[in-house]
Amino acid sequence: MSVLEQISENLIKGKAKEVKELVEKAIKENVNPADILNKGLLAGMSNIGERFKKNEVYVPEVLIAARAMKSGMEVLKPLLAKAGVKPVGTVVMGTVKGDLHDIGKNLVCMMLEGAGFKVVDAGINVEPEKMVQLAKENNANVIGASALLTTTMTNMKMVVDSVKSSGLSGKVKVIIGGAPVTQAFADEIGADGYAPDAASAADVAKKLVG
Repeated sequence: MSVLEQISENLIKGKAKEVKELVEKAIKENVNPADILNKGLLAGMSNIGERFKKNEVYVPEVLIAARAMKSGMEVLKPLLAKAGVKPVGTVVMGTVKGDLHDIGKNLVCMMLEGAGFKVVDAGINVEPEKMVQLAKENNANVIGASALLTTTMTNMKMVVDSVKSSGLSGKVKVIIGGAPVTQAFADEIGADGYAPDAASAADVAKKLVG
């Protein structure tokens, strides 16, 4: 098994220490940093994402795989910057105003990072203007808005409207998701994308920036 396959395998198993050591080993062996990222770390996270969608693994497995990816990324990040490897895109991700739920949002952040995005976590109870401001500051391609309460879903429309009024329409896409949210609601408020779960959110973001 190649060192890249070993990185991917250990990441899937959530072995953070081994992933870090294998990334260091790959660097010593002069493996291209982009390959370590794409064929090692991201390949493993993509596998976890697919299995998560099929209910073959659950939130705890995703969390430990994401932790393993982070430990590998700590070693790799400086080299990626040096090699000029750019993220797939930048996403500002937050739970909308009035909503304090963060587990779903955090999962989406992990899946997006696992798909090669730079993620700006806006936190919870986020004002629409703040999301737009962060998108401008970070030159983001996508804003992700999460809600778990039917009462806060209406604030997703405020995010879409805020993007329009700030003149970012077309430049910044809005993806929404959360337990009560549906594709029909996304269409109704004019969002660019809808994701039923965290792994799908990464796929939708990829399509929108593609």
